[in-house]
Amino acid sequence: MIKEFPLESDVKLAGCDTPGEKGTVIALHGLTGNHKTFYHYRKLLENEYRFITYDLRGRGNSSPADEQTSLFQHAEDLKAFIAKNEITRPILMGYSMGAYICAQVASETDVEALILLDGAGTTEERQRGLILPSLSRLEKTYESPDDYVAQTRKIYESLHIKWDDIIEDIARYEVKKAAEGYRHKSESSDMEKDFNSFYEFHPKKVFEKISCPILLVIAIGKLGEKESLFTKETYTETISAAKEITTMEVPANHYTLLFEKQPEVEESINAFLHNL
Repeated sequence: MIKEFPLESDVKLAGCDTPGEKGTVIALHGLTGNHKTFYHYRKLLENEYRFITYDLRGRGNSSPADEQTSLFQHAEDLKAFIAKNEITRPILMGYSMGAYICAQVASETDVEALILLDGAGTTEERQRGLILPSLSRLEKTYESPDDYVAQTRKIYESLHIKWDDIIEDIARYEVKKAAEGYRHKSESSDMEKDFNSFYEFHPKKVFEKISCPILLVIAIGKLGEKESLFTKETYTETISAAKEITTMEVPANHYTLLFEKQPEVEESINAFLHNL
C-alpha cells in the first residue's frame, strides 16, 4: 500500500512505511527509479526494522521535482523528512544516486549507519555516456502501459536483468496517462539536472565528516556488453576519507544489484547491522 508523506504545504512524498522494532531504515532509490525498486531489501529487513522508502521528487507519485533539482535538493528533502517524522538516528540506505544523497545527509546529521549500494564515489565523464542515453525512454510516448512494459523489458534484458513479476510491477508504476498515449512519470530534463549534480559531489569532503559505520557494496558486473557503471577506483576517495568503512565487491552489475535477490549482499547487510 502506497503512503503519502506530506513534507511541506505543497510538497508530498509517496512510498511505503512498514513497522519494526530495531530501528528505522530509510532507503532512497536511483536516478530514474522509484520506491518499489527496494523490494528485495525491504523484504530482508521489514518486520525487524521499520523500513521506509519513498519516491524522490519528480518520480513515481511524489510531487514534481524542484526547478533547480539536484542531489543536494533531495538531501534537503531527506533532512526535512527525518525532522518532520521525528526519526532519531536513522540507518540510511542508498542505491546509486540515493547513495550520494544519503552520504550527503550523513555528513550533516546524526545517523546510526550508512549502507551504500554502488554509489557515492567520484563521477567520471564515462558514466555520462553510460547513463544519459538511457533517459531517452522518458521522452517517448507509448501506445499503452503494456507497450511501455514491453519496451522496458527489452532494455532491461539487454543489461542481463532477469525479468519477473516484481520488475514488471516496478515498470507499471513508472508510467502515466498523457494527453496522447502514455509516458514515463519523470521528465528527462530533471533527471539530467540531477545527474549533473553528481559532479559537484566531492567524496573526500563529504566522507571526512561522516562518523557512523559505513557498508559500501561495489557492483563490478558488466552492463550487458558495456563496462560496469562504477569500479573500485571510483571509490578511492570515498574509502580513504571514510573513518569506519567496510567494502565488498560483488559480481552483480549496477542494476541486478537491486532488481535481483543478492544473498551475499543480504548476508553482509545483516552482519553489518548486527554489529552496530
